[in-house]
Amino acid sequence: MRLLSVIAAMVVLAVVTGAQRGPASLPDRLETYIASSVKLTAAQRGQLLAGQPVTQLLEADPSREVAIFGAVWIAAPASRYIAALRDIEQFEKGENFLATERISSPPRLEDFDALRLPDEDIADLKTCKVGDCELKLSETALTRIKNEVNWSAPTAGADVERAIRKMAFDYVNGYLEGGNERLAAYRDTKRPTFVGAEFADMVARMPELTEYLPDLKKYLLEYPRAALLRSESFLYWQNAKFGLKPTIRINHVMIAEEPTHVVAVSKMLYASHYFWTAIELRVLVPDPARGQGVWFVTVNRSRSDGLSGFVGSIIRGKVRSEAEQGMNAALKITKTRMEQR
Repeated sequence: MRLLSVIAAMVVLAVVTGAQRGPASLPDRLETYIASSVKLTAAQRGQLLAGQPVTQLLEADPSREVAIFGAVWIAAPASRYIAALRDIEQFEKGENFLATERISSPPRLEDFDALRLPDEDIADLKTCKVGDCELKLSETALTRIKNEVNWSAPTAGADVERAIRKMAFDYVNGYLEGGNERLAAYRDTKRPTFVGAEFADMVARMPELTEYLPDLKKYLLEYPRAALLRSESFLYWQNAKFGLKPTIRINHVMIAEEPTHVVAVSKMLYASHYFWTAIELRVLVPDPARGQGVWFVTVNRSRSDGLSGFVGSIIRGKVRSEAEQGMNAALKITKTRMEQR
């Protein structure tokens, strides 16, 4: 009788645990993508189905790119995440975000009033030149600062920031008019880096876009000539802590709501340090068999300097490890925030 009681208890526990974890499968297209492109281990797959966040480094050129997959089940509707994302100033707020400002449509110069440069960046601009500069700026931008700022004046710092704000304003207007063709050619090193070309090459290597979301790929590459049905978009800038110094970024966010999923993508248009280009792709997939909620699937890809050569080969492992840890932490925070509302 004791043995029968133990067996019965184990059966009940298995049933309850199975109900808590949900079905032992994923929606078909998500299952296919993960099997072919992500290649999770059996242990990782079990962890994901158990409701825990999972991350995995993806194939990428280690000398210039870091690519990470992440996913977690969130017991909340996709609309809750999208509503939070629309309020980007609150969504990306906290210790690592020094400032986050949504840009008006159409942009206004006043949108950049809170933009500030660290003192070390201002000091570097005084002496830097095309091909040798700490900040990522185009040759036109660097020449403009050299011509407009009187470095011997007591207002030099304020004048630099005023010039940077005007350049940021002109930059986003140029992008809204001409898309990727109007993105910068960074001249911080001897060899120019063409942001639009780097972005196009990176996107061409993403199966998530090439095979699964071709309309979104077309939109990202051909904006503003290409349109995407049932979508909305906005631009924002922020000053965030990355690496050893704060970095100013300008991003284009696009949200598209489809009957089978919701997509939210953030495309980096500019970064003052470290990054050449980057994309953050979020796909929220409902799973009625599992219950109310969505699979929150994310892929982050970024290209940056400092990963090539002998020194780069030494720090690559650390960069990839920290990026994966950051992804895991972000998944946990997103799950907690969305499920608590």
